[in-house]
Amino acid sequence: MKKSMAFAVLAILGSAPILANDSTPNLDKREAHQHARVHQGVESGSLTKPEARRLREGEARLKYNEAKAKADGTVTSEERAKLQREADRESERIYRQKHDAQTRN
Repeated sequence: MKKSMAFAVLAILGSAPILANDSTPNLDKREAHQHARVHQGVESGSLTKPEARRLREGEARLKYNEAKAKADGTVTSEERAKLQREADRESERIYRQKHDAQTRN
């Protein structure tokens, strides 16, 4: 009996993040893709070290803002939209830096 009660409690607690609506799967995918784009730019030489550092700082800022939005246990639609806009700006920065005239020798 105790095992089934413990299992029920764990099942409820395990679903708490889903119920709290604090997940941001689309944003997580975007962050991973943008990180890969920066890494590819460094590998190909289209990003200089200072450019890559600034872009990584932007990634860290986005992660921080995401954590702040999740801190209260729920991510509202307004917070989610704000995070998506921030990710849009970061994506544009990555594009501009990768396609500018500066290259790493």
